Amino acid sequence: MFFLYFSRIIPRITKRAIDRDSAKGSRAGTPAPHKPAPHKFVPQKTDLRLGRIVRLLMDNATVVVSGTKIADEIGTNRSEVWRLVQQLRTLGVGIVGRPATGYRLKTVPDLLLPDMLAPFLKGTIFAQEIHHYYKIGSTNTVAMERANAGAPEGSVFVAEGQTAGRGRGAHEWESAPSAGIYCSVVMRPALPPSEALVLSLAAGLAVHAAVQQIDPQLVPDLKWPNDLLIEGKKFCGILTEMNAEVTRVRYIVVGVGINVNQEKFPDDLRESATSLRLATGTEWSRVELFAALLKSLDREYRDLLHNPAARESILKRFQERSSSTRGRQVQVEENGGFEGVSAGLDQRGFLQVQSAQGVRTVLSGAVRLK
Repeated sequence: MFFLYFSRIIPRITKRAIDRDSAKGSRAGTPAPHKPAPHKFVPQKTDLRLGRIVRLLMDNATVVVSGTKIADEIGTNRSEVWRLVQQLRTLGVGIVGRPATGYRLKTVPDLLLPDMLAPFLKGTIFAQEIHHYYKIGSTNTVAMERANAGAPEGSVFVAEGQTAGRGRGAHEWESAPSAGIYCSVVMRPALPPSEALVLSLAAGLAVHAAVQQIDPQLVPDLKWPNDLLIEGKKFCGILTEMNAEVTRVRYIVVGVGINVNQEKFPDDLRESATSLRLATGTEWSRVELFAALLKSLDREYRDLLHNPAARESILKRFQERSSSTRGRQVQVEENGGFEGVSAGLDQRGFLQVQSAQGVRTVLSGAVRLK
């Protein structure tokens, strides 16, 4: 099981220039003619009827629901209901019963299905367009493609598992199925490109608030630009990608990866990674946490768009919730690398570092705590 290192803003240049694809960090050059092109993984959206069956069974939790009633509710026949129920069972949903007797949920499934999330998201920009996948390459890749094709603001792309989760340095991580939250949202703010970093910082604050809403005793630590740590170990990261012209943003995709219920990590990540379950000793509801995250992100986003004081508030709150933006020894992997002491964020949201050569601003390089 691997977790996501989402961490920095990657600008996507307009159609007048070359669009750089960082998904695989491929080298320049043309593949050898004798090598066939790799098979492209095409994600399959989850059948919406699966979520409708789960919601129907949840709404009738104390009774057995007949196959006929389910068929009528979702607009199909009893044999198709049986096939869909079998599919849900293979996905880990505990459903008892058979066509002759009807069906009942044994336990409420913790799947991030649109029908499970929608009741919590009324009044937010994320309530209408929730796209669920059981397996996907990268939610950010799909969200960027769909945004480019015209996906509306507030579109949510969420997967139970990823095979090519993307992060810093074009690395790829495979995400543990149904153990974390792997999502990307499309935003179309009327903002200049210079505000993208502030929006990314706001997303970190949204994750922080969502975690504290579920467990007020757990206090995550924000690490610039957008990692979240618990006792020095990473449990969440954010990848923000942007398509913009010189003076305006066309769209921004904010990807969030949260380690929620992972119980272990590979040896090479054991010292640096954790999950909310490992940190607290209890299993978390991913549905509850994801709904809290989207509602919190909706509030931060609306405030940034409509409140002139929001930017200053975001920068202030981020630094208050971070132990590393001021007074910490850091190693910066930028411009040949340099060391210094973190000296807070500037008005754009970039980290300032007091080095031997004076105060330097970190624009895109990785920052490691010493």
